Amino acid sequence: MIESVLLWALAVMTAPLFAGIIFKVKAFFGGRKGSPVLINYYTLIKLFKKGSVYSKSTTYIFRLGPLVSLGSAATVLLFLPIAGHAPVLTFNGDVIFILYLLGIGRFFTIAAAMDTASPFEGMGAAREAYFPIICEASMFMILILFYRLTGDLNLAAYFSGAQPFGFWQTAGSPMLFVVIAFFIILLTENARVPVDDPATHLELTMIHEVMVLDHSGPDFGFIEMGAFLKMFFYATIVSRMILPFELGHPALNLGLFSLGLLIVYVTVGVTESVMARYRMDRVPKFVLTSFALAFFATVITLEFIK
Repeated sequence: MIESVLLWALAVMTAPLFAGIIFKVKAFFGGRKGSPVLINYYTLIKLFKKGSVYSKSTTYIFRLGPLVSLGSAATVLLFLPIAGHAPVLTFNGDVIFILYLLGIGRFFTIAAAMDTASPFEGMGAAREAYFPIICEASMFMILILFYRLTGDLNLAAYFSGAQPFGFWQTAGSPMLFVVIAFFIILLTENARVPVDDPATHLELTMIHEVMVLDHSGPDFGFIEMGAFLKMFFYATIVSRMILPFELGHPALNLGLFSLGLLIVYVTVGVTESVMARYRMDRVPKFVLTSFALAFFATVITLEFIK
């Protein structure tokens, strides 16, 4: 249990560090030196030193949104097997509970945006409510596959130890579809290119960023930290799928896990460097690709193991 808590704390502390790798990759493709890899820590410290400004039109919902967003993301990591190690918390059916936790964080972020009475933030909130619905369908399709392969409904049974390698042994090449589907979900849930551009300042084309325009100081810091933890959650799942091996020693497993995370974050940076953001009417088609891949992976695998 102590090791699990320490790994959870390490994940919380290093999530901004891995997110900073994306800036470095994008700077490399742009021929620039770029900001330091620790830039997110500097940003968080600067935000927590400031004070928050609140509009007279907002209520307690606006102040509650950032706290719930951060709390839900941090709680989700408690159920996540980090480096193949057992999570801090686990119970049968916790994957459903985790999806509800992520949904609660999204709901309060949307509610806080609507609380400002800003038409721009309301527009972003509508988009934020729409696109993740498709991601949830993809997630449930993947969960159906994992449940049929393991008979369990908890993340510990899916990503602890050598179980990810067992998925590849049982399902084979259709697991490539699952990895790609998870990566599309990662990009969508974290508002990355080509779904959204976190660096844009054009309100009419923004999704997530437009919802947090009125947040400032520590409140915005909570939102940023929650986004880093949420990104870490999805990146961990993808990294365990692409490097599913067990090396027989905790230190080696942690190093392999870190390498997998590095690959995922670098891939996100490369994706944002070589692709442009899609037009808004093309985003649903892109997100639906994850559901199609998950569906075919499930059908092919279950037919193969009959």
